[in-house]
Amino acid sequence: MTLVGRQSEIRRVLDVIEADRGRSRMLLLLGEAGAGKTSLVAAAADHARGSGWAVLACQGSEAESQQSFASLHQLLLPVLPEAGTLAEHLREALESAVGIAPAGGQPDPTLLRVAVLTLLTGVSLRQPVLLAVDDVQHCDRDSLDVLGFVARRISTEDVSVLLAARGQTPPEGVAGNLPTLLLGPLTEQAATELVDAQPHPPTGRTRIDVLQQSGGNPLAIIELCRATRTGGPEGMPGGGLPQTERIQQMYAARLRGLPEITQRLILYAAAASQYEDLATIMAATGAGPDLAVWAPAEDAGLVTVVDGRVAFRHPLARAGSYHGAPAYLRQQAHRDLAAVLTADPARRAWHLAAACLGHDESVAAALEDTAELAERRGGFFAAARALERSAECSPVPADRARRYAKALRAANNAGDPSWVRELYGRVIALTRDPDVLGIAACGAGLALSLLGRQREAFQVLMSALEPDQPRDGMTVLALASNMHAVAFQSGLPEIRRPIAALLEGIDADGRDTPYPELRTAETSDGVRAAALAGADPRTAPELLRRILRRPDPPEAEDDVAKMTRLHTFGAVASYADESGLCVEFFRQAYAMLAAYGSMGSAGPSLATMASALIDTGRWAEADEHLEMTATLTAVQKLRHLEIDVEALRITLQALRGQPAVMPADPAWMAVGLEENRATHARLLRAAGTAAAAAGDFDGAFRHLRLLFDEDGAPLHYFLSHRAITDLAAAAQRTGRQEEVAHIVVAVRAALGPRPTTRMTLLLHHAAALTGDPKDAEHHFRLATVNPAGEQWPLARAQARLHYGQWLRRKRRPLDARPLLATALESFTRLGAIGLAEEARAELRASGVATAPAPADPLAGLTTQQREIVRLAAQGLRNREIAEQLMLSPRTVGSHLYNVYPKLGVSSRNQLRALLGDL
Repeated sequence: MTLVGRQSEIRRVLDVIEADRGRSRMLLLLGEAGAGKTSLVAAAADHARGSGWAVLACQGSEAESQQSFASLHQLLLPVLPEAGTLAEHLREALESAVGIAPAGGQPDPTLLRVAVLTLLTGVSLRQPVLLAVDDVQHCDRDSLDVLGFVARRISTEDVSVLLAARGQTPPEGVAGNLPTLLLGPLTEQAATELVDAQPHPPTGRTRIDVLQQSGGNPLAIIELCRATRTGGPEGMPGGGLPQTERIQQMYAARLRGLPEITQRLILYAAAASQYEDLATIMAATGAGPDLAVWAPAEDAGLVTVVDGRVAFRHPLARAGSYHGAPAYLRQQAHRDLAAVLTADPARRAWHLAAACLGHDESVAAALEDTAELAERRGGFFAAARALERSAECSPVPADRARRYAKALRAANNAGDPSWVRELYGRVIALTRDPDVLGIAACGAGLALSLLGRQREAFQVLMSALEPDQPRDGMTVLALASNMHAVAFQSGLPEIRRPIAALLEGIDADGRDTPYPELRTAETSDGVRAAALAGADPRTAPELLRRILRRPDPPEAEDDVAKMTRLHTFGAVASYADESGLCVEFFRQAYAMLAAYGSMGSAGPSLATMASALIDTGRWAEADEHLEMTATLTAVQKLRHLEIDVEALRITLQALRGQPAVMPADPAWMAVGLEENRATHARLLRAAGTAAAAAGDFDGAFRHLRLLFDEDGAPLHYFLSHRAITDLAAAAQRTGRQEEVAHIVVAVRAALGPRPTTRMTLLLHHAAALTGDPKDAEHHFRLATVNPAGEQWPLARAQARLHYGQWLRRKRRPLDARPLLATALESFTRLGAIGLAEEARAELRASGVATAPAPADPLAGLTTQQREIVRLAAQGLRNREIAEQLMLSPRTVGSHLYNVYPKLGVSSRNQLRALLGDL
């Protein structure tokens, strides 16, 4: 059974089908149209048939909903020939009800129910039976009465019952206490997977529009993907999508049945999207204040009117309602809405643009102003769409190019590299202005980098600098900053080489720059420092000290400027090996980005943040961060970052002592590893960590050794050095210390006379493992005594473990014990089970009796899941938990459903017993 994004739902259905006798074997699937109920029922039926079950299925029909026993006849049709085995009075009741025998009056309800129960019991004696009923809301009431009776009494037989109905609550005629599974919208990652599974998946901005407008509804995703093939993306205001014929047909009948004024209101609501309130829509239509005009549309299930807003009941209802009207009425709707939105120039501009045919500079200028306001508020996606539409409305090619370049920059901040590449093609076809081309190259270069094409990204960035640099110094700064991101991901020295020279001649005055975040000295200095640190990490500590000494920026600092400043400070802290500061800066920047609904501009730093969380022992937060990053990579198709996430997840699993399987070889080749050395380094370290955790130290050495060449030069100029202790530990385990000793020396030389505190500790640890044995204790002490090392708890605990092992083998168990005990405590606190067992074994060998540490039952859960479990164990209901954590009750229920099997419980009472008195 393979339905995209429905793995947990499939497991729940299979549990019902395969449950032992005596357990509940009934399930009611609920959800809106297109949620996947029919597909899930069909997949369950196919699975049952493949397992040798008899499947009796029917689908309710609105046309037959008033015909007694119509659904029962459809359900029992395959086994009706066996009715002859029933007692005569039961056979007559059944055959009369389903129309096989002449009706001798109204069938006796009790006889009919017993007849169906007896028939199904007999079938189940030969083979298990699945009763699958779809669209229960359209089944006739008499059939439902019989089915309900049978379901209540057949629990001891080999019969499972699967029902599916539209809506959020059981339909009339179905017991309200049935076990229920609500099919909500797909997650963003699953919705993306479904988009990509379509025959002709959309790209760029259209792809994001599909994901936004579908609301995670599978049917809406499929239909809107079809729509992108037929009419392009300019179907609705704000970048909406055109209709397919099927969408129109789905809603045409319901629309035609509405009064004329209600049809007009529905059209204006569709044109208004989710932005305009009820009063604006009614004012534009001239409908007056009486809300009764909406009643026919609510009765038809098209919209709900509540809290001064109009919401369409289904994602496709809006598209069908909008495109069901003639073009001239749609144009008039936008003009009327624009006329009443005099106090909201942004929304007014959008409606004027929707009504605009051809070029209109006044509309283009209004949209550009709208975009600037949106971008200042962090609304990058909205700004990019507004600027793209502004360019399309621009009559002068130079203005069109300039606005496309600004749209490209906003799209890059939104994190959509495919869209960026589309816009870049339009810019270079329209202008040779070096400043405009510089702006465009910044976004295009970073987009190509995120797609894993580092050399091409570098060429695009250099093309904007040669033969003539942009006149605006901040554009040059932005180009150098993006070159730094490309240089880090590529690991190629030729890309790092030009950065410092570029930064030397930049005019610091950014007041007139098109980059609003660079108009303050705090942000431009931060961007400059991050680029310099990336070009030469040895300068990072001093650069970090300088930017931290600066006075706090003014309180009126622009939000986008603040996000940029925090982001660059986090990058410099990372290069300076100040992992705690790195986490704090990135955490603040990400919180602001998340509040604006766009994590796109965080792309280049997401793997760095995950590594910092792992290094500083924040493993649960690392899990959540990697999950968020995985969703972003799926939505934006950021292949190298997707591989980074997988490598870091495997690293975490291995550190926790869990089975960790590296991705297959084709996954390694999804991007060119030779020009994506950061990803290659993360993969090699993950493979080495996983091998070491499995006890395969030869394999660990083989992978980690590839982080350096024969002369000790690093594969990646920054990441390889941070794995030097892992390599040394693998060498010590396999007797290859001499092979690695010269690499340790080469790393020490490459870092210069003043390496960071972290690298100093790692190098002492590596030297203790691979250097001259007579110096081992000296290096072990230096690796373990500096209090600053506590901010990297895993590395500090590993150093103590190795030092303790060395001392024990030198027959100094008393000296080894405190080191091993402290290491054991650290590993246990982190959840590093394998390393904790190794430390415990060493402690026992040193003469200390140890008992296995009690495992934290919640260690494998995310922070949010742990909090939900704790509140549930205290007796709070899902709705109460949702209110406390600002989640939906459905999300809480989904989390509990997923964590119960991990904890080995099935109820809140068992949770209380597991966790004790909270």
